[in-house]
Amino acid sequence: MQVQVHAGDNVQGGESLSQWAQTEVQNKLSRFREYVTRVEVYLTDVDALKNGGKGKRCVMETRANGRQPLAVNAEAEKVAEAFNAALEKLHRALDTDVAKMRDKSNRETIRTATDEDADA
Repeated sequence: MQVQVHAGDNVQGGESLSQWAQTEVQNKLSRFREYVTRVEVYLTDVDALKNGGKGKRCVMETRANGRQPLAVNAEAEKVAEAFNAALEKLHRALDTDVAKMRDKSNRETIRTATDEDADA
């Protein structure tokens, strides 16, 4: 699983923030390693130089084998809080997406993204 971290100009942390984010994503999503090919993390300062409100945003997007991309986002006062909230949302979204690919007996379903696209 490849993890790419993109931080906005007003987000401090540099390489250490990037390494931390990569490690956290790989640890939290380790059970989806076969399923997810890439995770992109975007960290931005929503209201740079403004007062009040939730100032940091984290958007995460995954690319999975044979599935549509999944994207989640979260906002918080601190980068770490926004990142952790988005990572938790992504974990739940992947859980749901993987469950849709399996039937009630936990077997692969006959319906896949390519089958659904062919019917359209």
